[in-house]
Amino acid sequence: MGAWRRFVVFVIDTSLLLVAGTVTALVWANAAPASYARAAHALHFAVNDVAMVFFFALAAKEIVEATREGGPLASPREAAVPLLGAAAGMIVPAALYVAGAAVLGRPDLVRGWAIPSATDIAFSYLVARLIFPPRHPAMPFLLLLAVADDALGLVVLAVVYPTHALSPVSIVAGVGPALLLAWWLRRRQTVSYWPYVVGAGSLAWGGFYFGGVHPALALVPVIPFMPLEPHYHEPLDEPSPRAADTLNVFAAQWRVPVQVILFLFGLANAGVPLASVGAPTWLVLGALLVGKPAGIVLTTLGATAAGLKRPVGMTCADVALVGLAAAIGFTVALFFATAAFPPGPILDQAKMGALLSVVAGPLAVAGSRRRTRRQSPA
Repeated sequence: MGAWRRFVVFVIDTSLLLVAGTVTALVWANAAPASYARAAHALHFAVNDVAMVFFFALAAKEIVEATREGGPLASPREAAVPLLGAAAGMIVPAALYVAGAAVLGRPDLVRGWAIPSATDIAFSYLVARLIFPPRHPAMPFLLLLAVADDALGLVVLAVVYPTHALSPVSIVAGVGPALLLAWWLRRRQTVSYWPYVVGAGSLAWGGFYFGGVHPALALVPVIPFMPLEPHYHEPLDEPSPRAADTLNVFAAQWRVPVQVILFLFGLANAGVPLASVGAPTWLVLGALLVGKPAGIVLTTLGATAAGLKRPVGMTCADVALVGLAAAIGFTVALFFATAAFPPGPILDQAKMGALLSVVAGPLAVAGSRRRTRRQSPA
């Protein structure tokens, strides 16, 4: 039982279910494209618009908890450098993507500018764990980058990629009562998370869906109202199933189901023909592999020169490795791609760029190993 539990924890921590769903989708889409297309179409709404609500809820939980005592966002002054790095790590890849589309004379691709601004927090953090010791200052630095990236990404998804024409009246009509209900539940000290999810979450989902905002964000405004004790868990730490506060109980109980959801997300979205390589592929991949590290490194150096302080013991080489690890877009980049483009060759090619961004992980590990060999005494 101990070995089985360790295996399950390993699968969950390394997002292997997402990888399995992605690989299954790629094999299926290339072996039997017609049947895969039918299955993906049948899954799309249930997975992307409904089930992914819980994925983004856990992302919002990380953002909320990171502002608590002990979290990387607890002190804005200490967080200034990585926060600026996170912003530049989104702006520079987006700018490179847009510039590349302009050079190619492809204005039809500009809508995908946000795809390379994404960072997959789970995969990036796992790569950092392979590179750096547990107490290395680069770990909280990357964590803050990823959390800030998630926060900005949620805003981008809501504002830039509406599902249809925005209807502020519908949004207010749904989200307003959702927030009032969540506030009331917190005020009366409701311990169970279900009234927040089913009650307030359903109202917000309806408001977003009919208002033109992606409904997968429905629980994002509700999550901050769930009671939370003032302590902090790193994102890949296993939440205790006996957690006393509502938000951590929610995170503990949905940790595994969300991984199953990610399997279905990979299955429904990652199935592209292996020949689907074109301009969007290279624009997304190049912007991630070049723009992310460049934006993070240059902004960190500039902020340090301006008088701000990066974490003690963190070198420029460490910052570069963090930037490369953060270049893994994968899950969030795939989601942005499906929001940016309709089904067709452009979407498939953009997805391929998001999938190929995982090469940033091995590149970061290889860079770390090479640096270690150089530093080792002869």
